[in-house]
Amino acid sequence: MLSRRRFLGSIGVSAGTASSAGLFSEGLGRALAAAEEAKRRGASAEESAVDESFWFEVQQAFTVDRSLINLNNGGVCPSPAIVQEAMKRHLDYSNLAPAYTMWEILEPQKEGVRQRLARAFGASKEEIAITRNASESLQICQFGHDLGPGDEVLTTNQDYPRMITTWQQRERREGIVLRQFSIPVPAENPDQIVGLFEENLTPRTKLIMMCHMINLTGQILPVRQVVEMARGRGIPVIVDGAHAFAHIDFRHTDLNCDYYASSLHKWLFAPHGTGLLYVRKQKIRDLWPMMAAGVNLDKNIRKFEEIGTHPAANFVAIAEALTFHEGIGPARKVARLRYLTSYWAERLLENERVRLNTSLKPGFSGALANFRVDGLDSRDLVRHLWNENRILVTSIHHKDCRGIRVTPAVYTTLPELDRFCDAVETVMKTGIKRA
Repeated sequence: MLSRRRFLGSIGVSAGTASSAGLFSEGLGRALAAAEEAKRRGASAEESAVDESFWFEVQQAFTVDRSLINLNNGGVCPSPAIVQEAMKRHLDYSNLAPAYTMWEILEPQKEGVRQRLARAFGASKEEIAITRNASESLQICQFGHDLGPGDEVLTTNQDYPRMITTWQQRERREGIVLRQFSIPVPAENPDQIVGLFEENLTPRTKLIMMCHMINLTGQILPVRQVVEMARGRGIPVIVDGAHAFAHIDFRHTDLNCDYYASSLHKWLFAPHGTGLLYVRKQKIRDLWPMMAAGVNLDKNIRKFEEIGTHPAANFVAIAEALTFHEGIGPARKVARLRYLTSYWAERLLENERVRLNTSLKPGFSGALANFRVDGLDSRDLVRHLWNENRILVTSIHHKDCRGIRVTPAVYTTLPELDRFCDAVETVMKTGIKRA
C-alpha cells in the first residue's frame, strides 16, 4: 500500500506543501460540509442567505487580509485557498520539465476543465474556449466579425471602457461607425430597454454588443429579449458577461445568445488571468480568431486559444474554483450576494442624502451596486474611506451614474459591512476633513 508521503511524492507534492494544503483545504471542507447540511435540511436559498453559521464556514476557505475591508471584488476577486494551492502545485509541476510536464501532461487537462465550464454554462464543450479574461474574449468577437466602412455597431454608453475603445479603434482604422445610446439608471422595465435597442437600429446596423450585467451599476439587462429581437433582423449580438457568470444563477438557455464572454477571476473565484468565451457551434467558422490559427482549426473552438506559450496552471486550477462554486450552490450564492447588498444599501438609504444608482428589486442586480451622497464628491469619499478606515471601494465617474461602486463577496462579513456603513454615516455627519 502506498503511504501518504509516497503518494504525494508520486504526484509531485512535497510533505511540507501537503501539510500546508491540508490546512488550507480544511476551510473548504467545512464550507462544503455546511452546504451539504443545508441541502439535507431542505433550506431554501433565501434561508441559507441569512444563515451566518453557514457563511462563516465559507469565509474560512479564503486567506484574505482582514486588516482591511475589500469591497471592490468587482474588479478581481481573491481565490479560495484550495484554488491558490492547486495553481501553485501545477506551477511547481510545470517547472520540473516544462516541455513535457506543462505541454504533455497539464495542457491536455484543460479538456476536463472545458467540459466542466460547458456544463456550468449549459453548452457543448465544443462551444467553450478558455481565455485570459473577458476583454480577450470580447475582443475576439469584436475583431473577429468582418465589417466594412459605414457598417454600424450598436451598444449603450454604459459598456466597459475597453470594449468601447476597441470599437473606436475599428472606427479609426476601418471606417466603421459606433452608435451608442443612454439607458435609465436604474432600469426596471425590460421592455423599455429592448425598445431602446430596437429604436436605435438603422439599415446599416451589423452588430449589437450589450452587457449582461453593467460594471458601473450592476444593472442586469434583458439579454434574451434583445437577442430575439435582433435575430429576427439578422443582427448578431455579442454579450459581455464579465460580471454575470457564477454571480447570478442562469444557463445559456436563459439567454439563447450566439456569443458570450466572461472573466472567471471575478465571481467564480478562479485564478487571476482566466476567462471564458462561448461561441455557438454554427458560428465558429465565420468568426476570425484574434491570433492566427491554421485552416484545420476553422470550425474548432480551440482556434481562439492560439496565443502561443502560456502557463497551464492558471487554466487547470479553474477546476477547483468550479468545485467550490458548485459546493456552495449557484442559487445560495446569488441569494447571499443580494442579501449583502441589501444589508448595506437599505441602511444607508435611511439617510435622505443617499441615492442608489442600482435597483434592489430581484432580477435586476446582485452583489454589485452604486450609490452617491448628495453634497459629497465620490472621489473624495473613496479616498477618505481608504485613508481613514482602510475600506476599499471604487468611484464611478460616468455622467449617468456618478457614485461609488460597492461589491462584497461571499467571504465578506456583516460586521465589515457595518463598519463600512458606520464610516459613510460619520462622513455624512462631520464631512471630510482636509489635511
